[in-house]
Amino acid sequence: MQQAIRIIGIDPGLRRTGWGVVEALGNTLTFIAAGTVHSDGKAGLAERLRQLHDGLAEIIRDQTPHEAAVEQTFVNRDATATLKLGQARGIAMLVPALAGLSVAEYAPNSVKKSVIGVGHGDKKQIHMMVKVLMPKARFDTDDAADALAIAVCHAHHRQSVQSRLAALGA
Repeated sequence: MQQAIRIIGIDPGLRRTGWGVVEALGNTLTFIAAGTVHSDGKAGLAERLRQLHDGLAEIIRDQTPHEAAVEQTFVNRDATATLKLGQARGIAMLVPALAGLSVAEYAPNSVKKSVIGVGHGDKKQIHMMVKVLMPKARFDTDDAADALAIAVCHAHHRQSVQSRLAALGA
């Protein structure tokens, strides 16, 4: 008998880090919760990273996911902003790892392809498909909706990996 797997998707950002939790049982996805961890833009970088750490740690304690998925950082023209995003992403990967979770990483185009069927699309398309896949999904920010999409992507990818392993008899 299969057991539901609880997945937390995390969309890292220094100002706002979105999170979304789904349960996957076979092909069925169930919305559990979503939200956004905010950092104080007036605080220093170290304090903001601590705020993200503490917020994500509390969510992982409360939501008890089995696995985590984080969006990979894309490089933009502003090197400073990219570096800060990378540090926030480090927190987004560290917190679930410290909780003993495996952490998968997905490129933005992989997330879009998993959710809307193509590797390029706008946020409105992603949010609409998240609502189609999970009509009860509620999210307070675009970051939380994106995090749910990351969790959906992981649910799809982990299932295909497990199917291939089962076919090989592993």
